[in-house]
Amino acid sequence: MKVIVLDRDGVINHDSDAYIKSAEEWQPLEGSLEAIARLTHGGYTVVVASNQSGLARGYFDIEALTAMHKKMDLMLAKVGGRIDAIFYCPHGPDDGCVCRKPKPGMLLEIGQRFNVPLKDVVFIGDSISDIKAAHSARAKAMLVRTGKGVKAEKLLQTENKGDIPVFDDLASAVTAILK
Repeated sequence: MKVIVLDRDGVINHDSDAYIKSAEEWQPLEGSLEAIARLTHGGYTVVVASNQSGLARGYFDIEALTAMHKKMDLMLAKVGGRIDAIFYCPHGPDDGCVCRKPKPGMLLEIGQRFNVPLKDVVFIGDSISDIKAAHSARAKAMLVRTGKGVKAEKLLQTENKGDIPVFDDLASAVTAILK
């Protein structure tokens, strides 16, 4: 089984410092849905791993999160793609959970659920916490410049971590994966 894990906000859809709080605010990044469809057709199991502290902060509720994911699924279906599973951390940054990125909890759970060694799993994110979670879980990290990616790329350069592949967006990362 080929499993690929994607962060959501900033990788699949536009991100906001004010949080994405509703299905109306959830808007896909150009080319992201088509990129996921290419992964689907390439035989990949596509999984989302996303911090959703807006739940703990009271910015939105589980019904709003479900509506966002339903919108994403419907839009993906129209272009021939699908998300096979969505994992999210509902906790705030000070809650001390094991699932909130940069901790590897969500990725470890994905590895167990799909019975795949994480060393064979690619995790595409747009933040340092995504990269750290991938490294902690021993997954392969990739960074996209969308969302918070440009800022994360600069931090990686200052920390001499230039071994992480960086792409303009999800579409270009997927093109490299499918080669």
